[in-house]
Amino acid sequence: MTPGLLMVLGLVLLACAAQAAPAVWPSASERGAGQDAGQPDAALVVENDSDLPDTYPGARFSEHLRTRGGVTPLHWEVTFGTLPPGLQLEDNGELHGQPQRAGEFHFQITVTDSGAPRVTAHQSFTLRVLSAFTVDWKTPAHVDGNRISGTVAVTNTTEDDLDLTFYVLAVAGDGRATAIGYQHFLLRRATPSKILPFGETLPRGGYDIHVDAVGEVAAKKLILRHHLQAPQTLQVTVGP
Repeated sequence: MTPGLLMVLGLVLLACAAQAAPAVWPSASERGAGQDAGQPDAALVVENDSDLPDTYPGARFSEHLRTRGGVTPLHWEVTFGTLPPGLQLEDNGELHGQPQRAGEFHFQITVTDSGAPRVTAHQSFTLRVLSAFTVDWKTPAHVDGNRISGTVAVTNTTEDDLDLTFYVLAVAGDGRATAIGYQHFLLRRATPSKILPFGETLPRGGYDIHVDAVGEVAAKKLILRHHLQAPQTLQVTVGP
């Protein structure tokens, strides 16, 4: 057999051996060796529900906003709408404070991560501040002869008993104030309506009527206030 023929035969044998050899795939650990195990998800998602927990005027509120994915540290801000007065959003996603008034508030919050490039996510929220402690006219203040009287209805549907102070002042034109109603008692939670009367005999003259109710929960350092004023000056035209 000539040398050229032997060389051709050797090349054919090598090719056949290569085709018969089983393919060897890298192991799972080898496949992942080139990946950074600590690399976060590129997606950034806010995990909090769009409806935040209900709260009450004057109650302490705290909610930590959470995300999935992104590169820390994260930075939070309100980008649309307004928070309830008395609440603030910290850069770290802590929403806290004591809302000052009842209402339903809608706002959008944006979170931005520290990656390169930076990734942002947006979430719209609704927060309801419920007026669970209320004071309303039942029988508006009125004149009956030389007496001014009326009734108000108070409710307490908060989760706490309220140490309630209720007082009514009749303020004359010269600034002199006369108490025409006062009560101090524990207004139990889950009280849908309690009627509080007031009234007193007064000298002749004009009077502006002011009703104030202050509910306190000492253990929580919580104070709730309501003020009513008669829409017009009441005139007592009989008497001394």
